[in-house]
Amino acid sequence: MVARLTEMWDSSLFAFLCAVAACLYLLWLAVLLSVIDIRTHTLPNRYVLPAYPIAGVLLLAAALAAGTPHHLLNAVGGAVAMAALYWLLWFAYPAGMGFGDVKLAGVLGLFLGFLGWQHVLLGAAAGFVAGGLWGLALMASRRGTAKSSIPFGPSMLAGALAVMVLVPG
Repeated sequence: MVARLTEMWDSSLFAFLCAVAACLYLLWLAVLLSVIDIRTHTLPNRYVLPAYPIAGVLLLAAALAAGTPHHLLNAVGGAVAMAALYWLLWFAYPAGMGFGDVKLAGVLGLFLGFLGWQHVLLGAAAGFVAGGLWGLALMASRRGTAKSSIPFGPSMLAGALAVMVLVPG
């Protein structure tokens, strides 16, 4: 995301500000949803569903102001791809994943797709890696077992944010 922000800074201050606002919104949402999911194992619709139009409008404005509408098309494609993947996983084994994770996947796909398809693939994978590491840490600390239920939203968010920050594009 750093490279994309630099591009936007060079092309349009308005595009840059919209992209920064979108990133700050995602960061706020990540903290809020992680705390809620860890405490309650839910991702409330009142936070996840408004993220679609809020992120969509901010990313749309950034893409149009920067003169790069293809980034918006990639964002929509990323949202559809991530939501479809998580829907398939939920459909195959509903006890293993909540539907809030499916809805959150679409939001993360918007942001990752805005950066490119490589980010979508890596962001999806990074969420599972983060979740696996969290599970291993719980087992190593004897605070959980292989059958323990862990909230997956924080792992999805951490993986997506890590890819956004660390993977150039």
